[in-house]
Amino acid sequence: MPFSDYKTALVTGASSGIGAAVVERFCKEGLEVHALARSKSALEELSQRTGCTVHAIDVTDTEALTDLTRSVPFDVLVNNAGVDRPRSFLNAQEDDIDLLVDVNLRAVLHLCRLVVPGMVARDRGHVINISSIAAAYHFGGNSTYHATKAAVSMLSGQLRVDAFGKRVRVTEICPGRVATDIFAHVHGDSPETHERFIKGFELPEAKDIADAIAFAVSAPIAVNIGHMEITPTMQVPAGLMTTRPEAPQTPVPTTSPSRT
Repeated sequence: MPFSDYKTALVTGASSGIGAAVVERFCKEGLEVHALARSKSALEELSQRTGCTVHAIDVTDTEALTDLTRSVPFDVLVNNAGVDRPRSFLNAQEDDIDLLVDVNLRAVLHLCRLVVPGMVARDRGHVINISSIAAAYHFGGNSTYHATKAAVSMLSGQLRVDAFGKRVRVTEICPGRVATDIFAHVHGDSPETHERFIKGFELPEAKDIADAIAFAVSAPIAVNIGHMEITPTMQVPAGLMTTRPEAPQTPVPTTSPSRT
């Protein structure tokens, strides 16, 4: 369905990175874009640059999300907000698990609950779930993150089943490593973090992910692009470890999934 058939869009995690890039692209396409994030100052700057409508809301605030979705019938929903606290499940902490489940999964479930029925009733809508290659592949030290992203992946397919017979499309975007500030948020904004995850690598940028999303949204109404895995050319999600039982176990995390 071309952009001209949609009127409104809601983008979460919109203050920076992929979310901000999607807001900017959607605004250029003529949508009335509502940008949602916690950072009021970053949202105000984004609004001045793009003309979007901003909502300084924590995505875990279900009451605020309910009020917003009741006031605006959204044609496009982009579930982009996400967090990570890389940690082996052997060292998992209660607040880590609660935070990742609340932001990466529970908020997505509630927004879909609040928005998708209206799409079905209007016979028009598109849900974009920003998942991760971590939904399908394993990396050391990101157990809870993997679990939440795998759940979002399953939800994306199930939404198509639940909306079957209506022109409601669902696209799961699975980025690998992308050059955004997610690494600074997770590992600290330092030269060491930049050296470890960004410097010297040939990486997709947030704009590249936004362009892929725009491609899926602008496809003809008869076309649902269900799943897109977007990684650097120089990155492959593969690995195999074998050890002897008596060997000391010191697993080292491989490449971070970079999302969101």
